[in-house]
Amino acid sequence: MRTPGMAVFKQQNVEDFYEMGEQLGSGQFAVVKRCKEKSSGTEFAAKFIKKRISRASRRGVKREEIEREVGILQQLCHPNIVALHDVYENRTDVVLILELVSGGELFDFLAQKESLSEEEATQFIKQILDGVQYLHSKRIAHFDLKPENIMLLDRSASLPRIKLIDFGLAHQIEAGADFKNIFGTPEFVAPEIVNYEQLGLEADMWSIGVITYILLSGASPFLGDTKQETLGNISAVNYEFDEEFFSNTSELAKSFIRQLLEKDTRKRLAIEDALNHPWIKVCSPPVLLRCMVFRVSLTLQPTLFHPSVVFHLGSESIFESKFNSKSQSSHPLTYSVTPLGIFICFTINPLQLQMI
Repeated sequence: MRTPGMAVFKQQNVEDFYEMGEQLGSGQFAVVKRCKEKSSGTEFAAKFIKKRISRASRRGVKREEIEREVGILQQLCHPNIVALHDVYENRTDVVLILELVSGGELFDFLAQKESLSEEEATQFIKQILDGVQYLHSKRIAHFDLKPENIMLLDRSASLPRIKLIDFGLAHQIEAGADFKNIFGTPEFVAPEIVNYEQLGLEADMWSIGVITYILLSGASPFLGDTKQETLGNISAVNYEFDEEFFSNTSELAKSFIRQLLEKDTRKRLAIEDALNHPWIKVCSPPVLLRCMVFRVSLTLQPTLFHPSVVFHLGSESIFESKFNSKSQSSHPLTYSVTPLGIFICFTINPLQLQMI
């Protein structure tokens, strides 16, 4: 286990520099408030973490745990991960000044939608995977991936940006290091956490499997009537794709979940494998293409005969257009609307694809 370099905590009154607003959330030992930087007027989120005052006390967070969280956040800069702006400390609290993520939780946003297609689901899962790929490239495991820690930057956007938050349990891991711990939220923890076995980046991938299952069905795969029953279900990998919830779910989606909810960490999908899984790679483009208008221009060389432009639209449609290479006309060739509502026109000119 590697400990990041000691973070610098400013020993100044945070309220001299930031105007505090309403409370946004709270946890066991932390409170998050909206705040505004006085010098710039920029809004942030201030996370007040209660410090453990003495070794004998069980209230508050140990200093070294706060330093670990801050040290990890200071290493991170990615569109899908909350950014740390500043750190202050007083007698009772450490205050993290964080990027304001005001769009609410992903699952609250989805609960307001009447339905969610697999194509739409992959757009959100892909963003989660992108954030985790960045973490794992730095050998950082989040260890607390769950719906509450997946937020939206701005829910009014057509495709809201995902932000991973709360790095209180995150650790930076060296390959081969001996690290075991019992932590996390029961529904989302991996079997190796339940069984107090060696931990690594693989635990995050299990959690993504649980999140994907919930995203597609609204049901939790391992949730029991008690905490012990839930942990027992996880250890035994006791789950199924209930027909009530998964009757319209593709086999590719189920395959993605199965390969993440694999007890053997050596067989579980790693982050690169997950990003390259056909469900993620094949299903993502249609959402970007749907209901958009494109102009495609193509230069045809005399030596090429009948080249094709093919649009693969997941499992829904394939649109193919063939050209006669002897035609050098500059007049656009207009084609009809596809089943997905995409109007495509072709102009024989330099190769380019642009949205209009």
